Amino acid sequence: MRDPEQVALHNDAYADLLSGMSGSVQTEYEVLHLMRQCAAQFGFNNFMIVRFPIGEHQRFAERLVLSNWPSDLVRRYDLAGCFGLSPLVDRLRQTKLPMFSATDALMQAEGGDRAELAWEGMDNTFAVHLHTTYGESYIATLSGTRAAPDESETANIFMALVKLFECLERTFEAGSSARDKLSAREIECLRWAAAGKSSDEIAIILGISAYTVSSYFKTATRKLDAVNRMQAIARAMRLKLI
Repeated sequence: MRDPEQVALHNDAYADLLSGMSGSVQTEYEVLHLMRQCAAQFGFNNFMIVRFPIGEHQRFAERLVLSNWPSDLVRRYDLAGCFGLSPLVDRLRQTKLPMFSATDALMQAEGGDRAELAWEGMDNTFAVHLHTTYGESYIATLSGTRAAPDESETANIFMALVKLFECLERTFEAGSSARDKLSAREIECLRWAAAGKSSDEIAIILGISAYTVSSYFKTATRKLDAVNRMQAIARAMRLKLI
């Protein structure tokens, strides 16, 4: 039997987690902090929220919204190209229920070999298919070495992820004003950067100096409330600016 005191402590921590997901949460940084709390609360090490792949060749890194995956793992997983083809993603297309499986099901293409990736501490994955108010599809995952949760804990994890996603959707709305703030040049620079062009190449394409390109990136990053160029590109794509 579980220790009653431990159960009470766990329940209190869960209640505190849910209460932290209030209407006052407005920034992606706050959601990231809550996501870390959620993972720790339920005994997971890693997490991510990613836009659902529309086709087979959707780049993983461009669809990633929140994550604490190691950057090298993100890069190699993207290169492996198995995100949209993985058995776990395929099963999530067919159900609204949360799923728990070996992380292998996320790291391999359907009917193919497992990608040569190392994901230490990510043996198993809890995943759910979530939707915004406007019907856009996302996947939220928690990964770790723990065993499968029972029915009651599964319900608690699912509820926590739904509330977290609701907080994240509020940050989308808060950031939508960026559509009106970004200049045409800033959008052009982000669009070319998303296409893989360097600052020097963008300068040549637009007929401006590399210094000016860098300046546009700095202002666009600030307006999008991003911490770096890559995050600014990801947010601009999510807002359908590029």
